[in-house]
Amino acid sequence: MPVRIIGMIGVTPPGSGASLHVIKGGISPAYLRDFARAHDDADFDLALVGYTASSAEGFLVAQHAAAHTKRLGFLIAHRPGFVAPTLAARKIATFDHLCDGRLAIHIIAGASDAEQHGDGDFAPKEERYRRAAEYIEVMKRSWSDDKRFDFAGEFYRVRGARADVKPLQKPHPPLFFGGSSEGALAMGAKHCDVFAMFGEPLAATKERMAEFRARAAQYGRSPTFNMSFRPIIAASEGAAWDKARAYLAAIQGQGEPSAPSGPKKAPLDHSAQRILEFAAQGEIHDERLWMPIAEASGAVGNTTCLVGTPEQVSNALLQYYRLGVHSFLIRGFDPFNDTIEFGRELIPRLRAGAAELDKAAAA
Repeated sequence: MPVRIIGMIGVTPPGSGASLHVIKGGISPAYLRDFARAHDDADFDLALVGYTASSAEGFLVAQHAAAHTKRLGFLIAHRPGFVAPTLAARKIATFDHLCDGRLAIHIIAGASDAEQHGDGDFAPKEERYRRAAEYIEVMKRSWSDDKRFDFAGEFYRVRGARADVKPLQKPHPPLFFGGSSEGALAMGAKHCDVFAMFGEPLAATKERMAEFRARAAQYGRSPTFNMSFRPIIAASEGAAWDKARAYLAAIQGQGEPSAPSGPKKAPLDHSAQRILEFAAQGEIHDERLWMPIAEASGAVGNTTCLVGTPEQVSNALLQYYRLGVHSFLIRGFDPFNDTIEFGRELIPRLRAGAAELDKAAAA
C-alpha cells in the first residue's frame, strides 16, 4: 500500500518559539492560502484541518485552501452532534464533488467536556461516542440508500430521509477516528476506516494494532492505521538533538506545565494518559522516539517526536510502516518552515523507502 503523508494547516501565523498549536487565534486568508500551498508543493497527500470550540470553521477553511491548491486533500476534523447527520452527509458529499474527491473526515468526540460545553453540548464523553456511532450510521445510509429511509435510535430519528447528492468517492470519503477509551474503540471498529494514533513505541503499537484488527474483524472490516509524530530533523544527529532541546526549553518558557518543579497537567483523555505513561518509562524509546515535549505539554495532541537526520527519521517511520502503519501525520514546531523542509528532506526518503518495502513484499 503506498504510504500516505498528512500535514496540518493553520489559519494564522504562530508566535515565536516552538508552536504546539496551529489552529488557535483568528484567521488570515493569505496565510492559510500560503500554508496550504506549501503542503501542496511539499507533496503531502492530505492536510488536517483541526477543530476547537473557538476556532475557524473547518469546512470553510478547507474550501478556501482547496481553491488555492492543485492536488492537496483535506482531512477535516468533525464533531458529531452539532448538525443533523443527514445534513452532514449532504455537506460532505457536496464538498467531495466540489473539490474532486480531495476529502477525508476525522470523527472526533471532543477530548474536553469543558470545551464541549462552550458549544452547548453537555453529554458525557462515552455518550458522545455512542451518539457518534449513530451519526455515522445515518450518514452512511444517506450516502448509500437511493430510496427514502427511516432510522430510530437512541439519539437520532429520521423518517423518509434521502440525499440527492452522493459522495464522489465510493462508497464515501475515508473516515478517520482516534481514541483509546472503550467507547472510541467500539465506535471506530464498527464504523471507521482509519484508526489514527499518536506516536507510541513500536512494541506497543504492534500490540495495539493487533487488538484493533481483531475488534474490527468482528464486523467483517479491515481498517488501516495512521500515526502522528513531530519530526525534528537536522543535517547531523547532534544538531537535531540540540534543536529538540531548544524546542523543549521554548515550550517550558511559554508557561507549559513542564518545569520540574511545576504542576503537572492532568491528561485530557485516555490517549494522552497512554503517552504520559510511556514518558514516565523513559525519555527515549526505540532510539529516536523522544517523549519530553509530550510530557511537558500534558500530551496534548501529537507531541511525541522523532529526532535525527532526515535519513534516520525516515528509517524510524519505516519501522512503523513495516508493522502496517501506512499513513503518517507529521508536523513540526516551526509549522510553515518545517512543512517546506519535510517536503525537501523527509518525504522523498519516506516515499522511496516505502516503495522499496512494497516491492520486496510483492516479490
